[in-house]
Amino acid sequence: MTDWIALQSPSGSPDELGPLQLAWLGDAVWELHQRLRYCQKPGRSKDLHIAVVAEVNAEAQANALIELEHHFSELEKDLVRRGRNKAGRGPRNGDPSIYAKATGFETMIGWLFLNNPQRLAQLLERLENSKSDL
Repeated sequence: MTDWIALQSPSGSPDELGPLQLAWLGDAVWELHQRLRYCQKPGRSKDLHIAVVAEVNAEAQANALIELEHHFSELEKDLVRRGRNKAGRGPRNGDPSIYAKATGFETMIGWLFLNNPQRLAQLLERLENSKSDL
């Protein structure tokens, strides 16, 4: 399900973007990835929407980060740290630590999408395989 990412060519200048811009992009890439996963399943659009929202919220992103972090390179860990450190408090009713982890995850996703889409696809495949093992 990550072919669309793996087939991308590195583009842009991700090092010229700040962590929050990368997180903003990473959030969009993550949501598109989830939408593509769920559109292959039969269902009403409302049900598919609810399923995707459950995958793209801050808590789900923080959990994905925790699931993958032991596979990260030093560069990827640094990207997560940079994003985490730039994260604001987040929503009023949310946990700031979860929001920070999610922002770190999104930052790494955005950077990898622009700079190394094959690595991003590899990490997302690993995440999908770990979910199917449950």
